[in-house]
Amino acid sequence: MDDTTDRNQAPDVNGLVGHRFIYTYANGWQYEMYVKNATTIDYRIHTGHVGGRWVRDQTVDLVTLAPDVYKISWTEPTGTSVVVNVMPALRRLHGTIFFPEWIRLDGSKTVLFQNDHLDEMRAYRDAGPTYPIYVVPEFADITLFEYVGVDDQTIVAAAPADLPPGFADRRN
Repeated sequence: MDDTTDRNQAPDVNGLVGHRFIYTYANGWQYEMYVKNATTIDYRIHTGHVGGRWVRDQTVDLVTLAPDVYKISWTEPTGTSVVVNVMPALRRLHGTIFFPEWIRLDGSKTVLFQNDHLDEMRAYRDAGPTYPIYVVPEFADITLFEYVGVDDQTIVAAAPADLPPGFADRRN
């Protein structure tokens, strides 16, 4: 068998697609991600450097690294790149965020519903400064992991501040 055949096959990502999970990094930053489908996520940032930010329809690369181990990676219009390795059965993940310098200096410019401000985010990115890149590698505990269905526009439909108190502290 030609070993390139397996490398070019679409990985089985069904164990993550359609799931919402809330996770808290070791540094205290709390995030929520909804894997809307095999190429798209929605997310909210509840606390941290850019807490209050939320995004819908972010295109991602989603792959299965091993059974029940997934990698989600993307680059945002802000110039931020992110890689998140998710291990649902262990309720753990490891994320690395690569913030451009302009966000390290003033992340508040991104604390909004990004989809309504795409041109503004790209203008900030292009104005920079981009370097040095602020790298934040952290482990996180997954406190909520639930199947909510595929392509549901109601899952991440409000800003973190508009959610009921304690929403992101739910455990499941």
